[in-house]
Amino acid sequence: MPPPVPFLRVRDVRLHYELKGPETDAGRAPLVLLHGLGSSTRDWRLQVEHFSQKRRVLALDLRGHGRSEAPPGPYAIPLFAGDTADMVRRLLPGATAGGGVHVAGLSMGGMVALQLALDAPGVLKSLTVVNAGVDYRPDTRRQRRLLWQRRAAMRALSVRQVGWLLGRRLFPGRPALQQKMTDRWAQNDPVAYRASFEAIMNWSARARLPEITAPTLVAAADGDYLPLSVYRTCAGRIPRAELAVLENARHAAPVAQPEAFNAVLEDFLDGF
Repeated sequence: MPPPVPFLRVRDVRLHYELKGPETDAGRAPLVLLHGLGSSTRDWRLQVEHFSQKRRVLALDLRGHGRSEAPPGPYAIPLFAGDTADMVRRLLPGATAGGGVHVAGLSMGGMVALQLALDAPGVLKSLTVVNAGVDYRPDTRRQRRLLWQRRAAMRALSVRQVGWLLGRRLFPGRPALQQKMTDRWAQNDPVAYRASFEAIMNWSARARLPEITAPTLVAAADGDYLPLSVYRTCAGRIPRAELAVLENARHAAPVAQPEAFNAVLEDFLDGF
């Protein structure tokens, strides 16, 4: 029989997680991986396999995603961050009491990681923000129009259709990854997906970036839909941040370019 799927109830939600790697730390702090909007722990599979050879790795499905419960919204980035802090404290108590864990987040997961660094700095040993902006609130007429269009598209399209469109945008010329993304997106709860999207649109960490005390890696991709100037500004405003740019990569860099991404993250983590 396959092993039971691990879940943990924190606050008002039951969350799925994966915890792998040696239980003895050998001087290496655990790594916590946070996925993006509409995604799950499955997008970190190659990172879990790689990094769990030397350290404990925790990947979790945020509320409303993957195999975690999807309670009614509204959702918020601080809510996701609070769930994550509770999970880390309960599943990795030795690490949180002894210097903290490394946290890496992709896209929406990067926003959650930034919020975690602000709300629970004692949990973190380091922070890695991958392909994530710091302020998605629309403040121009064009941005408000684009937001209206995206909301209309989410009402008109199924989550499978959204996944199909995103797969072709993120993985051009790679039909296997496109199909995998389409199939995975189809499993999203539409209500939870929209609630998570609204959480992003209502969030900003721009003004508080100088408060982040953890050593930080800002990982960008040269083909991302956000310009590199956004990531340079982010890294420049966090006191202990450095910037790494992944070449020939788009928004889902850890999925599309796992070896290059793993090398960048490993080099950063080896500094501790």
